[in-house]
Formats: sequence, structure tokens, C-alpha cells
Amino acid sequence: MPKGGRKGGHKGRVRQYTSPEEIDAQIKAEHEKALEAELEEGGVGGADDPTKAKKEDNSDESEDDDDYQQKRKGVEGLIDIENPNRAAQASKKVTQLDIEGPRELSRREKEEIEKQKAKERYMKLHLAGKTDQAKADLARLAIIRKQREEAAKKKEEEKKVKDAVGSAGKGMQSMSLNK
Repeated sequence: MPKGGRKGGHKGRVRQYTSPEEIDAQIKAEHEKALEAELEEGGVGGADDPTKAKKEDNSDESEDDDDYQQKRKGVEGLIDIENPNRAAQASKKVTQLDIEGPRELSRREKEEIEKQKAKERYMKLHLAGKTDQAKADLARLAIIRKQREEAAKKKEEEKKVKDAVGSAGKGMQSMSLNK
């Protein structure tokens, strides 16, 4: 005996499916009722003949119904849920797009622009010598210049000493050869 104490499970039952034509007919009937209710509430509107308005509306809605059914999946067709967090995605045609209008930047794009601007500001201050790093660099350069100047002076003095010693030594050699 299977678990649960019953003979035979749920899998052998006959399933009944609703055909798509019946579903379409039900939806159209609901829309017609809604249109009639709107016409009754609105009274006499801008349309001269309400039957013509109904026919035009029904032809437009039949096209919308097909799109509407295709978008809904699973239980969504049975239950109408208004979820404020779920945004309906409306596709726009190319002619409806506003290319010339101002485009809103994403968060990453805004952050990237801010980084670039901050870097430019820093470089301007750095070149002007107003940043801590620039001040340290300039001080280091001044020290290096002093060291190089001192080394150059020292080299010149050694060269002068060598020349003096060299010229004195040459004079002695020439004297010794003359004797």
C-alpha cells in the first residue's frame, strides 16, 4: 500500500485545460463590460455614435489583448497584482526617443566625472606649488641643486690645483733636461 493510505495517486487524474479561444472570449467579454461601464459613467462623450467608438476600441484592444496575454506568464494572468516595485517596461519606438534632450548620467558615470575633475584640480594646485607633495618636491630639488653646485665648485678647484701642480712639474722636468 502506498504512503498516505490511498490506493492510486494524484497522477492518474484527468486534467481539464481551458482552450486559448475560450480565454480570449472571456477577456473580450470583460473588456466589453468595462467599456460599457465607462460609457455609462461618462455619459455622452465626444463620440457621436457610441457603437462606432465601441468597434474602434474593440479592434485596438484585441491587438493589445494579444500583447497583454503574451507578456503575462503563469499565475499572473489569473491574479492582478499591483506591485509598486515592479516597473512596467514600455518599449519606445525610435521616432519617440528624445536624442537631443539631456541624458541622465548613471552613478558610475557621475563618479568618474568627479574623479577626473578632482584630478585636474589637484594637478593645477600641484603645478602652482600649493600642495604638500609639490612643496616637498621643490625642497628636494633645491637641496639637489645646492649639492650639484658644490660638487661643480669642488671639481673646478681640484682641476685648478692639478693644473698648477702639473705646470710646476713640467717646468721642473724641462729644467732637468736642459742641464
